[in-house]
Amino acid sequence: MNDSFDRTIDYVRIAVTDRCNLRCFYCMPAEGIPYEPKAQLLSYEEITRLLRVLGDLGFKKVRFTGGEPFLRKDFMQLLESTAALGDYSSIHITSNGTLLQKHITKLKALGITKINLSIDSLDKERFKKITRRDDFEKVMQTFHMLIDNGFQVKLNAVIMNGINTQDILSLAALAETYPVDVRFIEEMPFNGGYKENKQLYSARDIYADLKAHYTDLEALPSTHGDTASLLSMPNFKGNIGIIAAFSRTFCDTCNRLRISSKGEIKSCLYDDGVFNIRDYMREGVSDEALAAKFSEIIRLKPKDGFEAEKMRKSPSQSMKSMSSIGG
Repeated sequence: MNDSFDRTIDYVRIAVTDRCNLRCFYCMPAEGIPYEPKAQLLSYEEITRLLRVLGDLGFKKVRFTGGEPFLRKDFMQLLESTAALGDYSSIHITSNGTLLQKHITKLKALGITKINLSIDSLDKERFKKITRRDDFEKVMQTFHMLIDNGFQVKLNAVIMNGINTQDILSLAALAETYPVDVRFIEEMPFNGGYKENKQLYSARDIYADLKAHYTDLEALPSTHGDTASLLSMPNFKGNIGIIAAFSRTFCDTCNRLRISSKGEIKSCLYDDGVFNIRDYMREGVSDEALAAKFSEIIRLKPKDGFEAEKMRKSPSQSMKSMSSIGG
């Protein structure tokens, strides 16, 4: 399916829960957020139905996010159902890595081997300060287990000025030793309760740090839908990526929709939700009606994140926690 800007939309990100066992201060307040009751969440049957409809519309990639997706009971059953559909050549998961280890064997058996791990520092104390939890060793153990089992791992690090910029080079060095993509993400203006430091550490700043240390750094060709500008180094086993999430320089090739855990569709990360597909389904509509609604939403997808932000119903209000939106 193509939108009005002739972008092929074939990738959906679905949050299965808004709950998380970490409290990263750029994502949510220390006390957490008001969680949705179970009845308000999309059921696994509803998610599978949506994926079947989207598969018929040509969607090929799905990413399950949260919160922390492995916090939701029987999440593996949803993964089994998704794999059984046969429509998705690429099934991905974004996780903080704290609950993943016991599922590695089953994930591999299902052919689900593409995992994004969130880790913002390789310093144990700084990790604890950022996440407000003492789980660094557990996350790193998960990282090594995934690598040892042949998973395609991407590490996501949100770079915050004055907080973890000193971790850029140590994180990038992981791509020298391991076949992993290390991706640095600009901090976004979401309601994590930490707004003291407002100076953005931009994609350009991150690149300048990397280039000053790695003089042989080279840009790799991009493909449709890439959010990261990928960089390579001679003799590195993996790559380095920079995601201009706040600068929004990759919108021209955006290929995705987001669906929150309560069924709110976001055609752009920066809109405030364009339609609640959960409520629509619960009215008893047909698959054909669902397909038509998705077609309409895709057709109206904004040009970029700046346009989406202008169209917000409440532009003056701070944006929701990423845990509510779906990371």
